[in-house]
Order: sequence, then C-alpha cells, then structure tokens
Amino acid sequence: MCGIVGILGQGPVAGSLVDALKRLEYRGYDSAGIATLENGKLARRRAEGKLRNLEALLREQPLNGSVGIGHTRWATHGRPTENNAHPHATDKLAVVHNGIIENFRELRDELIAKGHEFVTQTDTEAVAHLVTEAINHGLSPEQAVAISLPRLKGAFALALLFAGEDNLLIGARRGAPLAVGYGEGGEMYLGSDALALAAFTDTITYLEDGDWVILRRGSAEFRNEANEPVFRAKLKTQASAFLVDKGNYRHFMAKEIHEQPEVVARTLAHYIDFSTGTVRLPFELPFDAKKLTGLTVTACGTAYYAGLVAKYWFERFARLRVEIDVASEFRYREAPLPDEGLMIVVSQSGETADSLASLRYAKAHGQKIVGVVNVPTSTIARESDVAAPTLAGPEIGVASTKAFTCQLTVLAALAVALGRARGVLDAASEQRLVNELMVVPGLLAEALKLETGIEVLAHQLGKATDVLYLGRGTSYPLALEGALKLKEISYIHAEGYAAGELKHGPIALIDEQLPVIVIAPTDPVLEKTVSNLQEVSARGGRI
Repeated sequence: MCGIVGILGQGPVAGSLVDALKRLEYRGYDSAGIATLENGKLARRRAEGKLRNLEALLREQPLNGSVGIGHTRWATHGRPTENNAHPHATDKLAVVHNGIIENFRELRDELIAKGHEFVTQTDTEAVAHLVTEAINHGLSPEQAVAISLPRLKGAFALALLFAGEDNLLIGARRGAPLAVGYGEGGEMYLGSDALALAAFTDTITYLEDGDWVILRRGSAEFRNEANEPVFRAKLKTQASAFLVDKGNYRHFMAKEIHEQPEVVARTLAHYIDFSTGTVRLPFELPFDAKKLTGLTVTACGTAYYAGLVAKYWFERFARLRVEIDVASEFRYREAPLPDEGLMIVVSQSGETADSLASLRYAKAHGQKIVGVVNVPTSTIARESDVAAPTLAGPEIGVASTKAFTCQLTVLAALAVALGRARGVLDAASEQRLVNELMVVPGLLAEALKLETGIEVLAHQLGKATDVLYLGRGTSYPLALEGALKLKEISYIHAEGYAAGELKHGPIALIDEQLPVIVIAPTDPVLEKTVSNLQEVSARGGRI
C-alpha cells in the first residue's frame, strides 16, 4: 500500500517530506519520490528502491521550495523503475496516488487523442493529464479537480501540487485513507495516516469516503463527493507518542515481535477483569446475543487468518455458526446473510478497502458490525456499530506480527463474552478460559527466549526453496499464517496445509530436501497430528 505525504510549510520542505515517508515504510514500497515548487516551477526527484537512494539523490541535487508532495510506491501498473515512480507530472501539476484507477486505459486513450503524451506505464499518469486537460481549458486547479474526480473509477487517495500555486495543495479520497494535519504558524499537511504526520502535529482531520480538500496555509476547505462544502471535525491523535526508534533491535519487525508480551497484556487488561477472572468488554453489545442466528467474519491477509482461528472459538464457546471469507471475495459474491446476524471485520489499519466494502455490504443487509481494529479513528472503526480496539500501537514492520496476536486476544475475549451472554458457558467455564488468557503474556515471553535456537534453525531453513507447514484445529490457520510470513519476509515459497489433508496431494512433494514445519500442541488432536508426522518421516522429510 503506497504512502502519501504533502506539506504546505514556511521553509524548505524536502527534508520533512522524506522524514514523513520514512514513517510510512511499514506499508512496503519499491520506489520513492518527492516534488516541490521552486520559484513557481515544478521540480521532482525520484529513485528506485529504498528511501536512502532518494536521500542520496537529494544530497547531489537538492530541492528547495516551501510546498511539496512525496510518495512511496508499491508497483501495480508498470515496473518499479525511476520513470514509473511518483510523483507524476505535466507542465501544470504533479500528483501522487495510492490505489488503482480502474478506467485508466479509457482515459489514457481519450487524452492521447487530444494530444497528451504519456511517458510511464502507470495508471496515475492518467490523473495528471486529466486534470491538466481541464486546466488547459481555462479552469482553476480547484475547478479542474472538481470535474475530474467524478470521471475516475476505482479506489484511490490523491495529493496534487500545481505549478505557480505556492499556497495550494489538493487531496482527495475514495476508498484509500487520507488525513489532513494542522501545524503551527499556518502550516498544513496531508498524509496517508496520522503516523506520517505525527512529527508535525497531533491535530488531524480524516477525509470521509468521497471527500476532497483544498489546503492553503492556515485553512482546509472540505467538499464531499457531490462537491458540496462540508464540515469535518478535528481530532487529537496519540500517534506522536509512538515515534520511537528501533532501540537495540536490528529492525522494526524484531522489535515488534519482542513487544508482544507487553501489547497482548495491555490488550487483555482492556477486555478482562483480572481480579474476578471475567471478561469485561469496554463497550455494550449492540444486539441481543441470544437472538444471534449467525456470525460472518471477513478480513484480508494476516487478519483473515486471525479470523480463521477465532472461527473455532466462536463455534465451540458461543455455539454460533460462522461463515468466514477473505474480504476481496466476500464483497463481490452477494452472499445471503442471516436475519439478526453479526459481522466481525478484522483490520490492523481500519482502512483496508476490501474489508470496508464488505462492512458496507453487510450493513446494507441488516447486519450488526463489530470492527476489530488497531486505529480507533479509522474508517472501519467509525462505520462499525462497535469498535473493538487492539492496543498493539503502530506496526512499522511490513509483516503484521504483534497486530496478529492482539487481534487473537480481542477475538478470544469476544468469543468468551458471547458464550457467556448466550448461556453456553457458565461462570466456572468463563473463569477457566480467562485464567488461560491471563497467562498468555508470560508464555509469549518464554517463547521469545528460544530466539537463539530459532536463529540457528533459520540459517538452515534459509537454504530451502520450498517449505510445508502443517497443523490441525486452530493450528491449521497458524500454519497458513506461518507460511505467509515465510513467503512475505524471506521470499521462500511456502504452503500451509491442514495436516489431515497431507495424503491428499502434498505428500507427493515430501523428500529429504523439503522442510516440514508442524504445529503440534498438546491438544485433543495431537495423536492425529503425530500420525501425520510418521507419514512425513517415512518419506525422509525434514520435520
């Protein structure tokens, strides 16, 4: 997911733009760039790879200018090259973009026919030329944006900088998040999230879906999708409290893995009463739990695997029938939903576009919504009937680690609470389960003591080209999550399988070269898992 930042400052902004982009590195990216106005003229610097490459370029070719935009790109249209890196520009404007313009080919063909010359493979360049075409017909930047936005199809966030306009930035949001920040001395900011702006301000406004905003120093004029002036509230954010460095860790992911005992304990304290051993939800349930006829869970990526684990819990402890699907599939399949039903949407950012679309579909079909999110001011949190916060703090590393375990913590508490409210669990059962949850932070700390041995094992696995993960019960979704992490972080091909499915295909791949990672806790299906281990061992697999 790309990162956007814009600054209307009092002095040179290039360094601040790069610093803000560094706080968005957790989103992942393959190129970066910034643009400023120098004496009213657009000037850009772009580079492939990491931000350090952009910083090196700026040392050689510095940029001045007190207004600018910046971007970290995750390639969607066109290879991750300097030419395809944002900002994209014409002689009239520069633009940065998060999301996908679905009708860019149609717009591109139309604009080429009108004499526009395209020089990249990106969908974003169509936005630059579309707005430029309107300006060429005598419209102001604001008017040009107003007539261009309705022509764009897809989900996007945009920030636009205009030649000759050193007191103007325009931002727009449809699907992808965008926030406005208010600084001292009239400075104004745009950012993909509050963390990008945390070094500059703790006062922000989130654009609602379909909004666009005209920024000048000291002012922000918000308009909705119908181009009507609207009021959007200013909020105080605590993101600045989390502006910490890597400490003694080599990278943010290692730091966040080691933060898990602390953040899981913090999340548990928000949901359980340690003195009584009972669940104490920080909100009222917006439904009668006994009347619930079904539960739908939707999410993407790691959050989806957290939901898969929780499916076992909701079925076992609350006796609820659970449907779960990845949000990118659920939003399009027109699923029938039960009367008196509940949907749980799980999202670290609270801005995941497919998850938000699924939420809106479910809400339109009469479902109550619980949003399990890490950002309490996010769109999913605001549009849910109830926001169930995870207290993981910002996750800078690309891989979701501490967010995953905090999501599991919240979902476990919800499962127990629903079980109690539905009369499935008695007081003794609730206390037993809560007591088990209370020891989790300590067990996480014990697991982290194994790091030295795990590092030795990792060096051995680093030579593998393929890895198989196996598990049964709740260990099956954990196998899927483990395989995802290995793929995402090491680029080693990995697959997660239900251990009982071993004989139905994967067993054909097992030989002396294939590492097989088995999640085998002492649970009711341990004996079955052991029988699968024997099948792997018989074929010489590395367990």
